[in-house]
Amino acid sequence: MQAHSSSEQRLLEKIRQLPPEQVLLVEDFINSLEKQNTEYSLTFTAAKLSEPVLFKIWDNPDDAEYDTL
Repeated sequence: MQAHSSSEQRLLEKIRQLPPEQVLLVEDFINSLEKQNTEYSLTFTAAKLSEPVLFKIWDNPDDAEYDTL
């Protein structure tokens, strides 16, 4: 926990030293990271939810020879 706190402090100090227009750029960057994380989570969840439905398609005797590829 201490390492997280010290890196957080370093980041805050660096942000405080930036001019306001660059602080806005940092905020935009953080927002884009949050959006990426949200999009990844949604994609991962959708893929997991579709697995049971697609399992019947993936696991069948007709396609068994492709399993070894």
